[in-house]
Amino acid sequence: MFEYEFMRNALAAVLLITPLFGLMGTMIVDNRMSFFSDALGHSAITGIAIGVIMGMNHTTVSMVVFGILFALFLNWIKYRGKAGAETIISVFSSCGLAIGLAILSVGGNFSKYNSLLIGDILSINRSELAGLLAAFVLTVLFWLFCFNKLHFINVNPSLARSKGIPVRLYDNLFVILLAIIVMLSIQWVGLLIINALLILPAAAARNLARNMRSYHLYSVLIAVVCGIAGLILSYYTDIATGPMIVLLASGVFFLTFLKRT
Repeated sequence: MFEYEFMRNALAAVLLITPLFGLMGTMIVDNRMSFFSDALGHSAITGIAIGVIMGMNHTTVSMVVFGILFALFLNWIKYRGKAGAETIISVFSSCGLAIGLAILSVGGNFSKYNSLLIGDILSINRSELAGLLAAFVLTVLFWLFCFNKLHFINVNPSLARSKGIPVRLYDNLFVILLAIIVMLSIQWVGLLIINALLILPAAAARNLARNMRSYHLYSVLIAVVCGIAGLILSYYTDIATGPMIVLLASGVFFLTFLKRT
């Protein structure tokens, strides 16, 4: 099946996207940010709608810019420290999604955006792969230089602050990177399931890991293996790739959960 160029491009996309989800997912799961990443995924529709209003032929730029601003806004709400922060974020997420859907559905034109709901990784081309490669390199560099501080902040933010670590800065850098990855991946992975792909590998890895190094390693391995297997199975079963990957990752999570219990 890899004789076809679209399958080779799809495999390259899987090999770029899944390790990113495996890495970022560990921090999302540890920080209990699933609601945050879910809201961020929903905001992609509004970013696309803004690009359509501005007459952009390619709405990726509008998605990324809006996603970054939306992520920083959500982070600002989180740091307000109010008890209803999760509720407020959910409200803004739902409102943003509704606005985007309303704009894109004017004149009954939403049908051409249906692929955004479950993704279409088989349609990715080489220029779009270049964007994913840039995000991959950026994420690896960020992880190499910032992970220790991010982990310190996650374990004890007050102590990290007392040691002179700019907690808000590193947290904002993390959500900006998360926004870039989500927005670049949304049209290939799907708006409805991107949060599942971010969380499931890390959640399964946490059931297996005994230390932080194995936690990250298992998360990346689970994401990559499920991604490749999902692509191959989707080719032979004619099931969309994104949902197939999520089904496999869900199966791995339940198996590791049973093993842990």
